[in-house]
Amino acid sequence: MQRRVVRVLIIGQILGGIGMGATLSLGALLAAQLSGSSAWSGMAATMSTLGAALVAVPLARLAQARGRRRSLATGSVIAGTGAVLAITSVAVDTFPLLLLALMLLGAGSATNLQARFAATDLASVRFRARDLSIVVWSTTLGAVLGPNLFGPGEVVGAFLGLPPLTGAFAFSLLATLGAAVVYSVGLRPDPLLTALATRQSPPAGERRIGGLGIVRSNPNARFAVAVIALSHATMVALMSMAPVHLRDHGATLTVVGLTISLHVAGMYALSPVFGALADRVGRMPVILTGQALLLTALTLFWLNGESTVAMTAGLILLGLGWSASVVAGSALIAEAVGVHDRAPLQGFSDLSMNAAGALGGALAGPILSMAGYSGLGLVTMILVAVIVSWSTLRLVAARRGR
Repeated sequence: MQRRVVRVLIIGQILGGIGMGATLSLGALLAAQLSGSSAWSGMAATMSTLGAALVAVPLARLAQARGRRRSLATGSVIAGTGAVLAITSVAVDTFPLLLLALMLLGAGSATNLQARFAATDLASVRFRARDLSIVVWSTTLGAVLGPNLFGPGEVVGAFLGLPPLTGAFAFSLLATLGAAVVYSVGLRPDPLLTALATRQSPPAGERRIGGLGIVRSNPNARFAVAVIALSHATMVALMSMAPVHLRDHGATLTVVGLTISLHVAGMYALSPVFGALADRVGRMPVILTGQALLLTALTLFWLNGESTVAMTAGLILLGLGWSASVVAGSALIAEAVGVHDRAPLQGFSDLSMNAAGALGGALAGPILSMAGYSGLGLVTMILVAVIVSWSTLRLVAARRGR
């Protein structure tokens, strides 16, 4: 059953990746077009991230009550609704409606994040990180294919009579609705409901607490949530400003696109390797490996941020460090509590991850203006230092305990 669940999640992730990859870049272009100013183009990523943060906890609660099948399908349908509203916003030339559409499209990101946890519901302890990482890796296929649908999308859009630059949203709609069907049909029986039914329920009188309550009372959960959130904030801060920095230093659009593609490949392509390592050598060594990769990338940015070669190498390392940290941290989330508390904690983790990413992206612009990309790399080292210090304290405490 676990093998079938992972296969279904892979298909759903590919379709979800197509839905997101085909629209995020176009969202920035449409934001500039409908608002009349390129200064608003960054709102595409901001609204998408905000939308992902807002639906993370409700989707987790739905999963706890009705199962992963219902939760993942609902998130995909919400994202599909966002695609329809995006097309409509251009047709009626309404910028606020586009912002709402982009927020709803963010539900696709939240759904993709929750799918990685669905891979752990029935997984054995020996292969939990591996199964999670395979689902994370499958996002690569859709994320790479999605942006390549811009051209075909325009052809299809012209045939359907859609406004310019909205044809790719038709592919997004089909992909997200396809993902909803895959989850609805394929996740039977539901993995989370099956896990809940086969595990002993907590005592009847025990008070149930939400994700925030778990983080407050559970040191392992608190550490895992912090690792994921701070690593994501580090990655988003540097990645979101990289295209602007490269363009300001004379890089062509082709070079910028290639650099970001290599960064995305670093984020996802080796996630199964990090998952297998986390199962074999433990979560903490992989987390520290991820932080070492992040620190190496930030050092490159700090010392040689004007070099395109150094920027490209640094962004690849940034993606690899994010991958190792998030895969191992997510495995810790899955095993920090029992299955009856797992979904609330996972929802809170995704909320924290998206909120930290949004904050990191928002603060990166002013820091870039004041201190340059080198200064941005230096400032974000503080986040890495927090995780490394915390990890060291936990290792020392564990050794003393033994």
